[in-house]
Amino acid sequence: MEVRKYSHGDHDRLVALLKAVFPGDTGHNEPAAVIEAKLKVDDLIYVAETGDHLIGCCMGGYDGVRGWLYSVSVLEEYRREGVGAKLVRAVVTKLKEQGCIKVNLQVRADNAKVANFYKTLGFKEEDRLSMGVLLS
Repeated sequence: MEVRKYSHGDHDRLVALLKAVFPGDTGHNEPAAVIEAKLKVDDLIYVAETGDHLIGCCMGGYDGVRGWLYSVSVLEEYRREGVGAKLVRAVVTKLKEQGCIKVNLQVRADNAKVANFYKTLGFKEEDRLSMGVLLS
């Protein structure tokens, strides 16, 4: 298994991966649109690959103050094999190289069991209320 930066040749396989891991996602999270929007800002997308199959992804962002992790995803059959940890570490390392001193992420309330995974990587729960507004 190799973790590496995303390349344009990965597009269709990454769309398929994200659809498989996050089925029924809302329209504003449509994978092709998310990838396109992300690449307009930067290319901080890492993928995990075995053979010619993409099995995981992690996107990161940095606004000069905080870093963020997005779309951390691993196909079900490859979970608990260290794939997600390698992806997160790759993106966190890149964020640190850019000067980032704190990385945030959000976990959906219906996916709270994944919190233990992030705790093993050093993330801690913070007393925050997450809010958002859809601009469409």
